[in-house]
Amino acid sequence: MSQRNTCVTEQVSASEACTVLDVLNRVSGKWSIGILMEATRGPVRFTELERSIHGISRRMLTLTLRNLERDGLLTRTVYPTVPPKVEYTATDMARELYDHLSGLTEWAERHRAAVTRARAAYDTSTPR
Repeated sequence: MSQRNTCVTEQVSASEACTVLDVLNRVSGKWSIGILMEATRGPVRFTELERSIHGISRRMLTLTLRNLERDGLLTRTVYPTVPPKVEYTATDMARELYDHLSGLTEWAERHRAAVTRARAAYDTSTPR
């Protein structure tokens, strides 16, 4: 059996594969999807995000926003007012991602009952 990583082809280097995994992990993170969903509706301020995403701490919101901005999914605009006004806007790349996330959400809704039945069947037939 080969010791090669079968996920990495000769056309894709290991560093490129890691970048893809990093991006997928980032957008599938606990808070990222909610932030992206809010930001695709239009510019959103930090406090609006904090109120709309239940359970997120200020620190985690800050870290997630920075990471999404770093990945090119959000644009941060600071207005020169006192106190400074900061808005986050979804980029075109994030809007494209939103379309795919919406499709995934629709799929999950359509198959929710089937997944619940499969889990129940598995739990009753599998010894613990």
